[in-house]
Amino acid sequence: MAVQQPFGALAQGRSLAASVDSALRTVDVEVAGVARLRKSLEGALGQSFAEAVDLIGDAPGRTIVTGMGKSGHIARKIAATLASTGTPAFFVHPAEASHGDLGMITTKDVVLALSWSGETAELRDLVNYAGRFRVPLVAITSNGRSALGKAANVALVLPTVSEACPHGLAPTTSTLMQLALGDALSVALLERRRFTPLEFKRFHPGGKLGGVLTLVRDVMRSGEAAPVVRTGTGMADALIMMSAKSLGCVAVADASGGLIGVITDGDLRRHMGPQLTDMTVDAVMTRAPQTISGEELAATALSEMQANVISALFVVDQGPEIGVVHMHDLVKLGVA
Repeated sequence: MAVQQPFGALAQGRSLAASVDSALRTVDVEVAGVARLRKSLEGALGQSFAEAVDLIGDAPGRTIVTGMGKSGHIARKIAATLASTGTPAFFVHPAEASHGDLGMITTKDVVLALSWSGETAELRDLVNYAGRFRVPLVAITSNGRSALGKAANVALVLPTVSEACPHGLAPTTSTLMQLALGDALSVALLERRRFTPLEFKRFHPGGKLGGVLTLVRDVMRSGEAAPVVRTGTGMADALIMMSAKSLGCVAVADASGGLIGVITDGDLRRHMGPQLTDMTVDAVMTRAPQTISGEELAATALSEMQANVISALFVVDQGPEIGVVHMHDLVKLGVA
């Protein structure tokens, strides 16, 4: 006889299936919207997009990003992305602009305004201000014939799409398209400015991004902290050095201080025996070890360690100093 499932379990199963079906429908509708955005960029929107990139990129001042409601939330994110990728930008709330914050906008700036309908009443004062003082205006809207679209120097007209909301009311697909276009603007401007990873680090000193973008010279151990012995050193002294520095390796330098070899735990295992402490480092070391420049990124050091299955890299640049960067240091930094 078949065992019937409890009613609660059946209801929970139906609820799970319905929730997943809803999520899939939402994603499908939004993916279709982004696909239409991509198609538009291959046509007329692409020309306007290029003009907007030039207008923003050539502006001597900042990019003032604005929008109301859900468009305002997207505008804040776009402003943050622009600012972090080399295009000075900040968000101005359109309602606050009408009560004094217009003073934040100068004639050297460019305004990027978001409004799906293009008829957002709260934007009126800011748009009029931009026109009066000849502040360039870029609009992101679905209606090029709207008040905002007509006032803009460049109108980025998004294709009309269905919202993922079953009632067609809650901004969902539309805000995703605004966000995608804002990201596209930010990346295009980043590439136009030839914005480098090191410049990116200047704005992202904290967290994992800051760790990944740290230079090797900023995290390496050098001087007394680096395990370095001279050629001809006995292995007994080299073992004491390895133990004192706790990195599982020691560099071997020539008379002028240049790196000529390295001794690792693997080298010790290969030469393990009663005669080991009677040998010199020259007989045990691995010659031509893997090295890295102090000007490389910590993320590059991590990649090389992983590719070569090693836990440390010795750092050599111009000059006699030998440094070392260890996997443990990268873990502490948050790179690994």
